[in-house]
Amino acid sequence: MSRRHPTVAEDEIRGTAQGTAPVPLSVLDLVTVGAGRTATDALRTSVAIARLTESRGFHRYWVAEHHSMPGVASSSPAVILAHLAAHTTRIRLGSGGVMLPNHAPLVIAEQFGTLEAMAPGRIDLGLGRAPGTDGNTAAALRRADRLHEGADDFPEQLAELTRFLDDDFPDGHPYRRIHAVPGPVQATSPGGVQSPHRPPLWLLGSSGFSAQLAGSLGLPFAFAHHFSAQNTVPALDLYRESFRPSAVLDEPYALIGVSALATDDEKEARRQVRAAALSMIRLRTGRPGLVPTPEEAEAHEFSPMEEEFARSWNANVIHGTADEVRSGLDDLHKRTGADELMLTGNAHSGDVRLRSYELVADAYGLPTTR
Repeated sequence: MSRRHPTVAEDEIRGTAQGTAPVPLSVLDLVTVGAGRTATDALRTSVAIARLTESRGFHRYWVAEHHSMPGVASSSPAVILAHLAAHTTRIRLGSGGVMLPNHAPLVIAEQFGTLEAMAPGRIDLGLGRAPGTDGNTAAALRRADRLHEGADDFPEQLAELTRFLDDDFPDGHPYRRIHAVPGPVQATSPGGVQSPHRPPLWLLGSSGFSAQLAGSLGLPFAFAHHFSAQNTVPALDLYRESFRPSAVLDEPYALIGVSALATDDEKEARRQVRAAALSMIRLRTGRPGLVPTPEEAEAHEFSPMEEEFARSWNANVIHGTADEVRSGLDDLHKRTGADELMLTGNAHSGDVRLRSYELVADAYGLPTTR
């Protein structure tokens, strides 16, 4: 019996700008946990942000995979996305990303096939090749001594995952009779009905490797500007130069992740991002912990090296009043030509993060819907 593949419509990738925003706006959530808060608190904040941004016309809401970081409760994106799907109705939900070398491709195909069944036509599958953690944790996840093995095999893993999603391994392949369920195979069973959707694949990156791979495969590309700003323009140029039209996209489509935090006054924004920078300093020096309060950051004696890191880090965080953040986002869009801006606001308080998205929505005159 012939197999009909589910399709990815281009309008499931390309968004529509709302209000006066230059491009569609979206959200990247790390499910950050502040000092004195619990993972439960962080997840409740995620639900609140997802519902708010859905009501204000944000295009998609992605969750990033991280491991062994006390201040980041997003180790299981598929589980969190299922929770968010139950509390939203329209906004696209996805991974930004699943770190594919940490997982068997069949498992990811099953997880995201299940999510697609829960929220038809709303699921994105963003994939990265980094571990999303330190080397020892990556080894524990992958059960391998060679930590770069998974990253080196990323194109092959991607091809295998795609075949599981489409259920189209060729005759004679050892996986020909293995099927990701929920998935297309269900349509070939007696009485089976083909789902019209399949989660779009995105490639994520912070350098040129995934940019070139995404371009050559005609896939949408997401670049991590929020922690690799110096590579943004070169990577986007490489993606566009490498792009070949595909069944998914006729033209390139690239979004960038942007650290952005809006507050009601500029001084408060500086306090918040300084605390977030302290959290990053601790992570980068092997002391990951919960996101500190602004008060803790104010009391901390920054060494000259820490001070320089905080200055450099926060230079790439668009922060301040709503008007200042809007101006910074507009300038970034002009410099990069990104097709979509995906905002991530790192702050100790969930209320601060929620208020930031509200202020950005107001600054761009985004509509309010129910």
